[in-house]
Amino acid sequence: MHCPPDNTELTVTDLTRMLREEHAKTDAELIEASRQEPDRFTEIFDRYYAEIHRYVDRRLGADAADDIASETFLVAFRKRAGFDADQGLARSWLYGIATRLVSRHRRNEVRRYRALARIGGDPAIEGHEDRVAARVTAAGVGARLGTALADLSRGDRDVLLLVALADLTYPEVAQALGVKYGTVCSRLSRARKQISAALGGADPSTQIDREGA
Repeated sequence: MHCPPDNTELTVTDLTRMLREEHAKTDAELIEASRQEPDRFTEIFDRYYAEIHRYVDRRLGADAADDIASETFLVAFRKRAGFDADQGLARSWLYGIATRLVSRHRRNEVRRYRALARIGGDPAIEGHEDRVAARVTAAGVGARLGTALADLSRGDRDVLLLVALADLTYPEVAQALGVKYGTVCSRLSRARKQISAALGGADPSTQIDREGA
């Protein structure tokens, strides 16, 4: 990783991009090497476990996060021979596995959002849509947000939360879910419209831009 000029002020976004570029050089190599040396896959686990765990925690809660995050890497290890090295980074592949495992618990997830609607807030949900909700209106947003998330279709919710909670790009979401780029765009547009309607017509995209997200 090259050092920037001394007069360059790095932002968090810059550092994230640089780290991803560095990881992209080695993820595929590590996975390929692990086919002959299984212990090498531990480096993939160490690199991504924390963020996969955080993503599952935000969707299903702490009780499920340990088991599903661990299962994500077990499944990935078993299927490592099928990893597409052209993807570079392994993170979208891992998020795809985690999302499919979360889908087995979709009833629990919907119940969690219904509970959020009843109590009016949940500090575990800290993605873009929650920050947007906190600023659109002062009272009752948590309840409306919980209802809106519960009412989304599984596919639309997966896309929205991969963008909002995992900070995946649209192409990465497409890779994670095995769908076309256009499908990601249409699902995200539909989800945002539903969230916007639930929040009284505010535009989530506009609010996100204002917050610099």
